[in-house]
Amino acid sequence: MDSVTQAALGSAVGGAVLGRRLGWRAFAWGAGLGTLPDLDVLLSYGGPVADFVFHRGASHAIAVHTLAAPLLGAVAWRLHRARGVGLAQWVLAVWLVLVTHALLDAVTIYGTRLLLPFADEAVGLGSLFIIDPLYTLPLLVGIAAALAGRVGLRARRWNLTGLALSTLYVGWSIVAQQHVLNVAEAALAERGIEPEHVLVTPAPFSTVLWRIVAMTAPGDDYYEGYYTVGSGREPHLTRFPSRPELLRPLAATPAVRRLRAFTDGYYAVGLQGDSVVITDLRMGAAPAYAFAFAVGQREDGTIVPMPDVAATAPRPPLDRILGEMLACARGRPVALIAC
Repeated sequence: MDSVTQAALGSAVGGAVLGRRLGWRAFAWGAGLGTLPDLDVLLSYGGPVADFVFHRGASHAIAVHTLAAPLLGAVAWRLHRARGVGLAQWVLAVWLVLVTHALLDAVTIYGTRLLLPFADEAVGLGSLFIIDPLYTLPLLVGIAAALAGRVGLRARRWNLTGLALSTLYVGWSIVAQQHVLNVAEAALAERGIEPEHVLVTPAPFSTVLWRIVAMTAPGDDYYEGYYTVGSGREPHLTRFPSRPELLRPLAATPAVRRLRAFTDGYYAVGLQGDSVVITDLRMGAAPAYAFAFAVGQREDGTIVPMPDVAATAPRPPLDRILGEMLACARGRPVALIAC
């Protein structure tokens, strides 16, 4: 999730565990620790694809949090020993702030390696968009009310209420996602399409409008569309081509292997000029996907490896994309996106 949301979640968790004795300091510590795992974005892993794949790696692993919590907790305990908070309570607070950060990230689609070093699989449920005000606002209101009430008992209840509402919203997003998946699979079956796998993720800032991506078994095309919960309308799915055969000479390269695994098979392949480009279909939408990488080059009719680079393509203005998504949610035909 975005940094504001992670700081708010960390602040709310810190306040819930330590607020009675530490007051506003508990919220401040929680906010700071809540953004700590995302500092891995400052690290370089050796190239654009590696940086993309290994973000949310060890810094988001529960095992690492379990090792780090006693160290960070001991530092905080020494700084605030006079406040009467025990070391064990500090360690618990730090651990909860770090772990809830990782668990919230795992609800988005990007991919979070929660189980390192025991398992390398990235978890990405994909039921929440990376920025969702309906998740964040209850946290912020609860924190503000608690601080305005000088973190008294009644004020702390506001903070707990904000946490509860945000958690219930995550639960709703999972239920809605499963409903849309069922609708999508039924619509595909009605059209005689037998996809290899189907992805359902929320549109920006929403758990009402959902995006559907269906990958065909050969991988030479995929379907994309939108569905609005409660609309009663079937999703309209648009077919897009892909050229997986371009990857055959590149299959053994680290960049291609990493992208295939990290995208969980939701990728498209094409040419931009003479560059072979892999596009991650999980984030963004046609034609404005968030991540794409050039991994090979066409030379004299032959595909050869090249150092991976981030690929850019002309993108429509964001306000136009969001406007057409809103029109799509209302059932109106649009020109830009597949709804």
